[in-house]
Amino acid sequence: MKNTAAVSRYIRTSEIAKAVGVHPNTVRLYEELGFLQTVPRSIKGYRLYTKEHLEQMRLARIAMRCEFVEGNIRKRAASVVRTAAKGDLKEALQMAYGYLAHIRNERSKAEEALELSQKWISGEFPADSGVYYKRTDVARLLEVSIDVLRNWERNGLVNIPRSVNNYRAYGPVEISRLKIIRTLRAANYSMMAILRMMKYIDTGKKGDMRGVLNTPLPEEDVVGAADRWISALTETEEDAKEVILQLEKMIKINMEI
Repeated sequence: MKNTAAVSRYIRTSEIAKAVGVHPNTVRLYEELGFLQTVPRSIKGYRLYTKEHLEQMRLARIAMRCEFVEGNIRKRAASVVRTAAKGDLKEALQMAYGYLAHIRNERSKAEEALELSQKWISGEFPADSGVYYKRTDVARLLEVSIDVLRNWERNGLVNIPRSVNNYRAYGPVEISRLKIIRTLRAANYSMMAILRMMKYIDTGKKGDMRGVLNTPLPEEDVVGAADRWISALTETEEDAKEVILQLEKMIKINMEI
């Protein structure tokens, strides 16, 4: 006689997929990516998912939901999910709080950059305060590497004046410009698209920056828009809050087992 109690403990791939709202192939993909804890197999090789796998799948789906967001933010989300898959739920929860704080910080920087952009396009440039910073200080302020700053300068996105000692001197104008560049790069804008925007600003013409950004030349690959980036970060922030709630739920379930 077949042990129906043992069989009922397991969930099929199609059932997991339906419960989460994805294709069965996505469930298998998430397993390959390390987003699910080890899935045991039957004698015939079928995957034997449990309720724990279902909750982990829900966590992964929430964390990876905003497909527009790439780069470091997506890596952080994936890291939270993989840590939970290893069974370190409390560690994953702490990481999730850090993830949420990171998204909020990115949104704050993006909103500042958009505000700066609108001022620049209206001809309002930062006043020279007489205070200048070194490249290392600017890299720390923008949370980018020195190599990234070199690359932006090499590609003509920004021109940094030199001090009397021939050192690069970053003033308010250069720093504001770099804040705009940083946000657009985070939003997956190509170097060419950013260069076009900067050249437009440099002409002193007034107009709608979104229109400038969203009118690419045929050879350019513009992925998103500055305002869409802020919207995406807002969506991702809500997802991060859900990730925290899901992890708290999983910890509670784990304690009841």
